Amino acid sequence: MTHHQDIGARGEALAADYLRQVGLEVVDRNWRSRRGELDILAHDGGTDVAVEVKARTSHRYGHGAEAVAGAKLVRLHRLAWEWQRRHGRRGADLRVDVVAIVFDADGYRLDHYRGVGA
Repeated sequence: MTHHQDIGARGEALAADYLRQVGLEVVDRNWRSRRGELDILAHDGGTDVAVEVKARTSHRYGHGAEAVAGAKLVRLHRLAWEWQRRHGRRGADLRVDVVAIVFDADGYRLDHYRGVGA
C-alpha cells in the first residue's frame, strides 16, 4: 500500500467512525460500479447519504472539500442514484456529504459538510 493509499484508508476509517458517533448508520463502504466509487454510504434517518472522504496531510493543495465540485460532484450524485437503484432505494431522499480530514503532528482535524451541491 502506498503512502497515499494509507492516508486514504485511515481517513475513510476515521470518517466512518465519526459518522456512527453522530448518529448515521454506515451501510456500505468503497462501493464500486464501472462509473466510479463511493467511499461511504450511510442512512441518516430516512435519507441515504453518499459521503466523499478527502484525507490529506496538509493544506498545500487547498482544503479537501474544495476538490469536490463541478464534474466530481455531478459524478457523485449519479453514483449515489445508481447505488439507490441497485439497492431498491429508488425515490428515497438523498444527499451528498463531504468529510475532509487533515492529518498533522497533533493528530487530525475533521470537517463534515452536509448536503454538498444540493
